[in-house]
Amino acid sequence: MTLPTLLEGRLSLLLIGSPMFLVSRPSLVIAQCRAGIVGAFPSLNARPSGAFESWLQQIEEALTDKDAPFAVNLIVHRTNARLEEDLALCVQYKVPIVITSLGAREDVNQAIHSYGGIVLHDVINNVFARKAVEKGADGLIAVAAGAGGHAGTLSPFALVEEIRAWFDGPLALSGAIATGRSIAAARMMGADLAYMGSPFIATEEADADAAYKQMIVDSGAGDILYSDVFSGVLGNYLKPSIVAAGMDPDNLPRAASMDFASAGGEGAKAWRDIWGAGQGIGAIRKIQPAGAFVDQLKAEYREAVAAFRL
Repeated sequence: MTLPTLLEGRLSLLLIGSPMFLVSRPSLVIAQCRAGIVGAFPSLNARPSGAFESWLQQIEEALTDKDAPFAVNLIVHRTNARLEEDLALCVQYKVPIVITSLGAREDVNQAIHSYGGIVLHDVINNVFARKAVEKGADGLIAVAAGAGGHAGTLSPFALVEEIRAWFDGPLALSGAIATGRSIAAARMMGADLAYMGSPFIATEEADADAAYKQMIVDSGAGDILYSDVFSGVLGNYLKPSIVAAGMDPDNLPRAASMDFASAGGEGAKAWRDIWGAGQGIGAIRKIQPAGAFVDQLKAEYREAVAAFRL
């Protein structure tokens, strides 16, 4: 197991704040990096397309070498019409970490490597993990059962074990991780880093509706529905948001086609009104600043590590 060189000595907690569609914006990313964890956002959150460069400038101006590095998530699926444009800006601004999703492409990896950046690719099974590494990904994000947004179905124990049987590079684990104790557990299982998103929705810096944040606080694992209806990709969503949108979680329409060309646009009601979340939200008790939440995670992590005895 190993950490990328650019992360060595720059993290106060081995954690990546995962990029959340519509929710992750510069304010949250900057707060996360200043708190000592990797902050990340999807490039598609910056709309219209010209806003992406402005976001990169804003983040670069706010962070120093004393802060953790940030990451940009690129959707590599063929329906993402902005991929080439956003990739070019990642190269121009030398984004330190690029997280690729829904496809692995050698040319994308090579472009990031051209200036010394690293690529982490998220995967839901061992087959996709091997393909990502074969095509040049530097590290992997194992998206296990219970993760928010687009998630897999495999137990984190099974997924990490299968990947670690052949891969000793950087590995992050995603799936219902919401406390410092679960971060410690992820590392004990063989991951180098934890990957956490949903709990950060309930932070002051997250660009989420107040009702969304409160729903994270009020809900638990039993309030999560796994479905491909809303984006064409299987993911986890809050049942109360589905009900609030006038739909029956037990009688949903057929799955939508996967299409990231229009995601977030005016007609994309699902992205705005159906809210994603992972199964770990039962541990979230309040809305607070991101920095305060990271401090809480650090204390929980230290306590968990200190309490462990053979």
